[in-house]
Amino acid sequence: MGAIHETAPAMRDAAPSGVLMGLDLGSKTIGIAVSDVERRLAAPLTTLRRAARLTPDLERLLALAEARAARGFVLGLPRNMDGSEGARCDSTRSFARNLARRTALPILLWDERLTTAAAEDGLNAAGVPKKRRANVIDQVAAAHILEAALAGMAALDQTMGSEGG
Repeated sequence: MGAIHETAPAMRDAAPSGVLMGLDLGSKTIGIAVSDVERRLAAPLTTLRRAARLTPDLERLLALAEARAARGFVLGLPRNMDGSEGARCDSTRSFARNLARRTALPILLWDERLTTAAAEDGLNAAGVPKKRRANVIDQVAAAHILEAALAGMAALDQTMGSEGG
């Protein structure tokens, strides 16, 4: 059973190297992004249409993780703008618990406030047509979630490196 973490240090300790998968969980879709092995970049990968039941979603997600040799997941936690948690956070935490029951890979819950807005702004600035944006917005949001978590882990590594010097 995988452990669920809520801080960059805990995740870095649980999965110190390798590819991470970022997830933007929605009621109809799951946006998926992946990092490079060095964890310097995050790239949109795909968007899964949610099934009526959870099991097929988890099976497809775990198959993608296996194919990419992922070492962990970063799951966006949709906090309210004031930092409080509502029903969407409850749903995300439930998804994380179900995923953790199916895999030994660690899961990091990462604050995803404004990631969809950032994804929308980026796609708009890049001139991506509105119809095409709808197909990729969730995976681009997942990349933003993953990038933020990677930056948090990199900052931790830099701090630890400067303390050791």
